[in-house]
Amino acid sequence: MIFNKDTAEKTAELLLQINAIKLNPENPFTWASGWKSPIYCDNRLILSFPIIRNYVRDEFAKNIEKQFGKPDVIAGVATGAIGIGILVAESLGLPFVYVRPEAKKHGRQNQVEGFLQKGQNVVVVEDLISTGNSSLMAVEALRNEGANIKGMAAIFTYGFGVAEENFKSANIDLYTLSNYENLLELAVQKQYITEEQQSTLQEWNAIPSTWGQD
Repeated sequence: MIFNKDTAEKTAELLLQINAIKLNPENPFTWASGWKSPIYCDNRLILSFPIIRNYVRDEFAKNIEKQFGKPDVIAGVATGAIGIGILVAESLGLPFVYVRPEAKKHGRQNQVEGFLQKGQNVVVVEDLISTGNSSLMAVEALRNEGANIKGMAAIFTYGFGVAEENFKSANIDLYTLSNYENLLELAVQKQYITEEQQSTLQEWNAIPSTWGQD
């Protein structure tokens, strides 16, 4: 995983400010997977704050070129990364496509929506990385269309070991604006959480699938 510490801290602070990241160790959230979690991340909120969405757009645009070279196409993963992906593509002056979780059952039955030619270099934009499974399914769909995937850029990652293994197996480089470790450091520093709560959040990150189960 690739990141810049200054950008990671700044992004984490902005996400905490707008409550896009909620930390609640005492009253955990339940994810769609059934996992209990002391943290919930909703990066869609970024789109409602022009200054913050412009910061995220500019950091993505700058670092996508730096890490992967300028691609031919930006691809967003539906639905969370469509909005920010369009902004990044516009900033870079590039075409944009997006990837559905699965192919449509009607019409042309597309999974990749937009104009994409075989052999084009693509950088995938994602809002959030947990296990990486859904993000890498989007990569597979793009590869099936003949795309050459240069890498993936995401706003935030939980930093799970399983995600690192999944990206390694798929041979995909991942750049993130922020990550869990920097988030916790900043949250303690800015007094969003106590050091005791930080310990709880670190315990969850080590064993997320079984944490909080009696």
